[in-house]
Amino acid sequence: MAEGAQLASGLRRGTLEFCVLAMVEFEDRYGTEVVRRLAEEQTLAATEGTIYPLLSRLRRGGMLDSKWAESPNGPPRRYYSLTPAGRSALAHFRAEWVSFRQTVDRLVGTGEIA
Repeated sequence: MAEGAQLASGLRRGTLEFCVLAMVEFEDRYGTEVVRRLAEEQTLAATEGTIYPLLSRLRRGGMLDSKWAESPNGPPRRYYSLTPAGRSALAHFRAEWVSFRQTVDRLVGTGEIA
């Protein structure tokens, strides 16, 4: 069980930031919305304690921009949007991911054998 958890954790660690970038690609989203959406995906097992530091790191790294906006119900919310650098990183990840996934599927026997 511990090996399975370590494997899942490693896979999440390498891909979660790109999932977040993809979530804000076409629409600005606020932190709670990102957390809620990712929490719906059992495989990602993302929590507030993971996502908020990740959002901050992506913002500091120039991949995301943020702005405060009034909320119709409650305090103002910080909305995140993709920067040109984030858009470029996401495009590069998508290209690499397809090739990587196909190679791994082929090698471990979960895809078509070429």
